[in-house]
Amino acid sequence: MQMTNQQQAQYDRGATIFSPDGRLFQVEYAKEAVKKGATALGLTYEDGVVLAATRNNQKLKVRNPEKVFKVDDHVGLVTSGLVADGRTLVDETRNEAQKYLMTYNEDIPTPVLAKFVADRCQQFTQYGGVRPYGVSTISGGVKDGEPQVYQTDPSGTLNQWEAVAIGKGGRDVTEHLEEEWEEGLEEDEAIELAIESLKEGEEDLETENIELAVVDVDDNYHRVQPEELEDRDLGA
Repeated sequence: MQMTNQQQAQYDRGATIFSPDGRLFQVEYAKEAVKKGATALGLTYEDGVVLAATRNNQKLKVRNPEKVFKVDDHVGLVTSGLVADGRTLVDETRNEAQKYLMTYNEDIPTPVLAKFVADRCQQFTQYGGVRPYGVSTISGGVKDGEPQVYQTDPSGTLNQWEAVAIGKGGRDVTEHLEEEWEEGLEEDEAIELAIESLKEGEEDLETENIELAVVDVDDNYHRVQPEELEDRDLGA
């Protein structure tokens, strides 16, 4: 059933109201906010995962908002969409990781962490007085030697991937990853693929405008600065 704009307006004021054709318009609008966000990706390689996102380096700005976050030594998270929503969700995720550690005396597994993020997003689609998170996330981590990447969206949907991208260039980047990703990549190869893929999604993207982190079996979570990329002859 095709609705007119006037009919749609009756159902798009609340996150909990289904339209006659089974849609939650506020959740759909939140997904549109993600499509306007920075392009971000996560991919697995032989011994870890790479998380990366694009950013704008403005001349007078002292510090740019983070897109790639450390959650714990063994896991990170990258966001796309409303920056403030992403920051809040990351803080809650860090708290959950510490609660898990205190309760079970072991690091939180990546799928458990990703499910927490998805459940948190889903909760904000079924209660009145709140709005959905306008952010998608990619969680990537290594536990017991196994690299894993999970992606969530504002509806609370959770998927596991070998490589995936979100944000305004997400579709083009994911298509490029589908063509180029393969099992057994080394760390440098994975970083090179991440940079190359982001440049497929956004025109005239410079390597210095890419925020990138690696979660490795041996080295845990660590950021890779543009200077280090240059020293390793990556992303040229």
